[in-house]
Amino acid sequence: MKSDDPMRDDLPTGEMPVVRPSDPRVTIIGAEVAAEAAGIPVPTPTVDPETLLPHWTEEPTGQMPAVLKREEVVSADPLDQIPAPVWREDETDYTIHDEQFGNIIAGADITEGTEVAPVIEESVEATPEAPRAPQRRAERLRQADQKLLRHRAARTAPEKDVRKATLTGILAALVVVVIFMAGPIPVAILITAALAAAVAEVYAAFRLAGTRPATLLGVVGSIALGIGAYNRGEAALSLVTILFVFAVFAWFLSTPTKFDMLDGFGVTVMAYIWIAVAGSFAMLLISPVNFKNRHGLAFLIGAIIITVANDTGALFVGRIFGKRKLAPTISSGKTVEGFIGGMISSVIIAAIVLPHIHPWSLTGAILLAILASIVAPLGDLFESLVKRTLGVKDMGEVLPGHGGVLDRIDGLLFVLPLTYYLVHILNIG
Repeated sequence: MKSDDPMRDDLPTGEMPVVRPSDPRVTIIGAEVAAEAAGIPVPTPTVDPETLLPHWTEEPTGQMPAVLKREEVVSADPLDQIPAPVWREDETDYTIHDEQFGNIIAGADITEGTEVAPVIEESVEATPEAPRAPQRRAERLRQADQKLLRHRAARTAPEKDVRKATLTGILAALVVVVIFMAGPIPVAILITAALAAAVAEVYAAFRLAGTRPATLLGVVGSIALGIGAYNRGEAALSLVTILFVFAVFAWFLSTPTKFDMLDGFGVTVMAYIWIAVAGSFAMLLISPVNFKNRHGLAFLIGAIIITVANDTGALFVGRIFGKRKLAPTISSGKTVEGFIGGMISSVIIAAIVLPHIHPWSLTGAILLAILASIVAPLGDLFESLVKRTLGVKDMGEVLPGHGGVLDRIDGLLFVLPLTYYLVHILNIG
């Protein structure tokens, strides 16, 4: 408290002024000090000068006011022990907070009256943030395996109708016979169309699974390979294939957006080799460069007959007697009994039918039937492995009861190279 004289520059006394109703400086109508009205003496309040702030004209002391820590209230609710929001910069800040939260939740006994020990945060020494290592492809694939069918359920199909499949198979067989009777050129057109459709089906399934194949380039490359194989023979395989690989590489180099090299380039080349290269051996069989006098048509029709016999025998024998799974992790429908039934039916049909088709012999027909009975199921299992990876039931719906074109020629794609080289080894043509 200072004196009333404005000319005096004295220091504060520490006394607080008391305002009374009789004070001439303040006029309060109806105001009265309660203590005085009751006859109780009112003490004059005093203030300790040491606790007063220094005068504004004095030099600053540099001291900071102390912030006293509040007492922690122990609560029975475990969620009350979660640390308050803090500023996070380093990755360890998130890790420590998450660990504390997990420990609290894991060790909490949510019952009334339970005492929960307070969580004491340990100070973490700040460290410079290290550059994060790029995520490895193996880690991405492992994460993709955990949610395989969640994002890759592209298409589903009902159970196969045996009657519809049989009717479709008979009609397709009649069309194929008529085309084969027309000569090599119509057969070459049929093969080219079938291979192009199969490649397009595979690329469509891959796109639905999230990959980015070069579909147009793959279809064009398959057609070019078929035409080259028919006109130039085996020399066209290596030439067209290497040109295709270079073209695909240039295709993805010109892509402005980022992409996974193995998912884009890899699936494009894989489908080309699987379908176009393997299927081009059908063109090599009917090519006039390799076999004259239309003998190649007889070899190709022999491979088709044996493959169809194998699929049919495996289907019906497996449905009736199948108990032991042939490859349970890949295909639940393939059985050991079906495999044996397919081999037996292939040998029987080959021994009865093929010797009547010149220039097939009984020995060559039986040998091809035995080897094709081993190779054809491998082609079927390979497609099943791809479909299981993509999460699809069938590659397409072109053929009622059979699925797509690739679903019908998957085994034949593996039998065609076998037939071509076996004919050369046995020198049948």
